[in-house]
Amino acid sequence: MKIVSWNINSVRFRIAIVEQFLREQAPDILCLQETKVIDDDFPFEMFRSLGYDHVVIHGQRMHHGVAILSRVPITLDDRFDWQANREARHVGVALPNGVRLENVYVPAGGDVPDREVNPKFGQKLDFVERMTRWSEGLSGPTILVGDFNIAPLPEDVWSHKQLLDVVSHTPIEVDALGRLQAAGDWVDLGRRFHPAPKRLHTWWSYRAKDWAASDRGRRLDHMWATQDVAAQAVAHTVFEDCRGWLKPSDHVPIMTEFAW
Repeated sequence: MKIVSWNINSVRFRIAIVEQFLREQAPDILCLQETKVIDDDFPFEMFRSLGYDHVVIHGQRMHHGVAILSRVPITLDDRFDWQANREARHVGVALPNGVRLENVYVPAGGDVPDREVNPKFGQKLDFVERMTRWSEGLSGPTILVGDFNIAPLPEDVWSHKQLLDVVSHTPIEVDALGRLQAAGDWVDLGRRFHPAPKRLHTWWSYRAKDWAASDRGRRLDHMWATQDVAAQAVAHTVFEDCRGWLKPSDHVPIMTEFAW
């Protein structure tokens, strides 16, 4: 089974590259973040035309939004309010084999890494803390995917030294993500298959005139699994070329294959 996670940055605006990717890679399940569409306006037709008949969405107009689209049956739709303000940032389902799949879009956190000066940064840290408390009570095989908006390792960013004070790679965020990982005994599948010090990026800013030439990337997108599920993972791929497609997202898809 192939499971993909992708912050698409508006699913309707980028529907052409979503279709291109699905036709080329044919994953069994696609988890999207930042869909930026209310549920009634979600572009169901394209997905159903390719066999993604099982759809669970949690939308919001213009902002946020998450979705899980699957060729295999999915059940148990959960929507955790880890932001504590009803923003559409999580949806969770159960797969036919009993594995839970949780799709999350962690807040970016603004520009200043200080919760007193920048309330958005505090909201981000509180979001991750709520996820940590949830992880402590986790039971059963689970996969956690999405845009975590945190690049934890020095090799997860283009310059560890220059980004230490930049939101997404600050020590306080890295520590918070580390506590989340420890709370659920999560396996970072990206780094299991591509261990540091290998460069591994999933996001490149739109600000760069030539994203590939400047290559100032960060690994903001992650796929984690509980130990029992991680033991069944056989490959993990980052589709970096998608950043160069027409009308791209600033994020690229990541995919883990499981021996199910």
